[in-house]
Amino acid sequence: MNASVLTDNVLTIDGPGGAGKGTISGLLAERLGWHLLDSGALYRLTAYAAGKHSIAFDDEAGLAQVAENLDVAFPVADGAVQTLLEGEDVSRAIRTEQAGERASKVAALPAVRTALLKRQRDFSQPPGLVADGRDMGTVVFPGAALKIFLTASADERARRRYEQLQQAGVDASLSSLLQEIQARDARDTQRSVAPLKPADDAITLDTTRLSIPEVVEQLTEWLALRGMTSGA
Repeated sequence: MNASVLTDNVLTIDGPGGAGKGTISGLLAERLGWHLLDSGALYRLTAYAAGKHSIAFDDEAGLAQVAENLDVAFPVADGAVQTLLEGEDVSRAIRTEQAGERASKVAALPAVRTALLKRQRDFSQPPGLVADGRDMGTVVFPGAALKIFLTASADERARRRYEQLQQAGVDASLSSLLQEIQARDARDTQRSVAPLKPADDAITLDTTRLSIPEVVEQLTEWLALRGMTSGA
């Protein structure tokens, strides 16, 4: 599939970590009855699937084949997104430290990156797609009908992450989280391949002072103005 196919009902939501992309994308996909792509999970899923099928992490061709044929879905129920690999819920399994390390290894392989670009575009199916990531509007779906770049201040994103960790019973330092977010922002915006930035035709929405329902309503409004199926 090339980048111009089936993009009439594609909504891309890009932005830095902590801006609310995952939550907003899941809620919108559920409201619209559209497919969901959590692009950030795909490298972790590739690594996890490779381990499951005994593919060596230095076998670039084998890993690329795994990536291109990932049997993955991101169903949403009551606002909660699941990650299914070959029908198995691996939402927690792919978020371990080991899974992250393996994902970093496979992400460095050009053949895997190429295969995952194709796999991501394959998610664009009727009735529509909400694509969540960092380069959805700039690289993966440059022809998307509506592109959103969600952002928020680094302080607010650190606060949100701190609250999430506290609710999960995990001790954390707010100042350390802020430093991590600032460092990641610098890496993501300055990298040579697919840097984090709004697409030229994206709408930037600052969520610092907006609630989740307010953001969902605003995006639903913009979808309706473009004649995209709202399903609401």
